Amino acid sequence: METEGRKRGRGPLERLYRLIMRRNSVYVTFVIVGAFLGERAVDYGVRKLWEKNNIGKRYEDIPVLGQRQPEE
Repeated sequence: METEGRKRGRGPLERLYRLIMRRNSVYVTFVIVGAFLGERAVDYGVRKLWEKNNIGKRYEDIPVLGQRQPEE
């Protein structure tokens, strides 16, 4: 009777844990894909933060930089 209560009482995190940890290949794939997606998310966030803090100071933001003055 106690085992039935435990089966019903499983939370979503325990189900996810059992799903991922059941096989080593699934766990390794989860770690590799998670690391890749995490790196992409951090890179995107840091880039947007850097661009926001440096508006007007970047090479692309200065319109006269790299242009020659017309010779008269």
